[in-house]
Amino acid sequence: MICPDTPPLLAQSLADLRSARTTIRLGGQFTKDRIGGRLVGEGTPVSTRNLSRILRYRPNDLTISVESGVRWSDLQQELGRNGQMIPLDPPWSGGCTVGGVVAANQSGPRRRLFGTARDCVIGMTFATLEGKLVQAGGMVVKNVAGLDFGKLMIGSWGTLAALAIVNFKVFPIARGTRTFLFESASLAAAIECRDGVLKSVLQPLSVDLLNPEASAALGWNGFALAVQAAGAPPVLDRYQAALAGFRVIDCAVWDRIREFTPDFLARHPDGVVVSKSSTLTGVADAVRELPGPVVSRAGSGVSYGHATHDVAPNMEKPGGFEIMERIKRMMDPDALLNPGRLHGLL
Repeated sequence: MICPDTPPLLAQSLADLRSARTTIRLGGQFTKDRIGGRLVGEGTPVSTRNLSRILRYRPNDLTISVESGVRWSDLQQELGRNGQMIPLDPPWSGGCTVGGVVAANQSGPRRRLFGTARDCVIGMTFATLEGKLVQAGGMVVKNVAGLDFGKLMIGSWGTLAALAIVNFKVFPIARGTRTFLFESASLAAAIECRDGVLKSVLQPLSVDLLNPEASAALGWNGFALAVQAAGAPPVLDRYQAALAGFRVIDCAVWDRIREFTPDFLARHPDGVVVSKSSTLTGVADAVRELPGPVVSRAGSGVSYGHATHDVAPNMEKPGGFEIMERIKRMMDPDALLNPGRLHGLL
């Protein structure tokens, strides 16, 4: 495995492998090898794990710049010393790297209020197969110049270039949180309850819906709607009064919801994860149609089904796939970087 410890060495490694026309298996800690599409062929492993430095942190400016191999948990620990965070809640959070989170555009329960990596990243530096380091965006929250090209890297699963440095805007940690749970044998009742929350003046951090198979894994019954609120005690008391049909539960449950997919895949060697994006009104259909245990970001319209290979449905390629293919051919004409990883992109 090739593990460069500086961005220039990362760029040079890619250029050398391209010259040798060698397929590249690009990653950090490779925690997400079983999602996002399977690599075609073996490939020479190139890991960013040794790019592990925090380069620039200005708590008062609410910005931080880190190398892509920094572990996500270490980044959050550093920010936590100043009462700050990056609210992405990615799965595999104990072992994944910053680059992996951004390359996969991963997020978790708090996506409902804070969005995805595209909403938190303000700039980056990435290495191309030509051996160049390209900078996009910067260290200013409102910086726009070059950011669109950086956004192209977010969610590309390492099929276009290798992330070397990522700049984030950071957020204050909430003063307090409280979690509320509604359980029902009826999906329609759970959706109606979800609609009531979203149409109210409340602005919860998270609104997740689990089908009976998923909720049973957490010790709940039927269709379970979990709502996470944040704020000072009077704010949390207002939530409790408004959510009279809910019961208060331990906030630690969000760690289990965040790690539901890694836990499922650890228990099922043949397991696969199928995601489906929908409008908010389409969440109910997604929960019905997806296989196995389903965890839905019911406040943002992204749902995840968990199945074994023999029951997993065939997934259609997303809209705009032809554009993705053209960009891939432009940046990686020989299909060397993580071929197959993004909807079978070659």
